[in-house]
Amino acid sequence: MAVNLTELSLPQLEGLKTQLEQETEFLTSSIGQLKVVQTKYVEAKDSLSVLNKNNAGKELLVPLTSSMYVPGTLHDVEHVLVDVGTGYYVEKNVDDTKEFFKRKIDFLTKQIEKIQPALQEKYGMKQAVIEVMNIKIQQLQSQQASQSGTTKA
Repeated sequence: MAVNLTELSLPQLEGLKTQLEQETEFLTSSIGQLKVVQTKYVEAKDSLSVLNKNNAGKELLVPLTSSMYVPGTLHDVEHVLVDVGTGYYVEKNVDDTKEFFKRKIDFLTKQIEKIQPALQEKYGMKQAVIEVMNIKIQQLQSQQASQSGTTKA
């Protein structure tokens, strides 16, 4: 159902503008969160390049937390444990893991591409509401000015 914005009152337009602002904030936040997760998958996929036969037996630092590491030695360069969600880990070979990360990255890219048009549409609607509000405010101001001009005469 299409609504003619010019038929809405200023308070109704203000309410619609607030709703559209909340929706654009939510969609922007969603895209941001998806991009963060996507970046983590890209970094994880890129870090698999370290796993090759030349690096077997080399020492490395293993993260215990984001700011604490312990020394370790790289023994198995052909298998990794992959977090597949909700605390489950699956052992995979490096090629399967790269494919897993590629699928995840592609999925997130598609989700971002689905949300982007909705965000642009909501933003356009918000701009239209703001334009109509500005026109109505100018009309009210000119009416008030003309009324105050006629009462002085």
